[in-house]
Amino acid sequence: MTNNVLKFILLVLVILAVWFTLWTVKQTRDYRSLSAQVAAKNNYILRAQALANDVAVYNQKTPSPELTRILQSIQPKAPAH
Repeated sequence: MTNNVLKFILLVLVILAVWFTLWTVKQTRDYRSLSAQVAAKNNYILRAQALANDVAVYNQKTPSPELTRILQSIQPKAPAH
């Protein structure tokens, strides 16, 4: 009787170990995928900010009302207090 109970407990522990292993592998893959997406989006944001900075410098040298309006529209808003 005790032998059967211990075998059952061992079986449950083995099943749990396999389940946790598969779950960890899935979570790791999801994390890596999301990390790659975040890196790509951060790169896009940095490139867009660099372009906006270049346009702002150009607009200072050769002022244009259209560029000034566009640059003002993309400026981050100050948080309300």
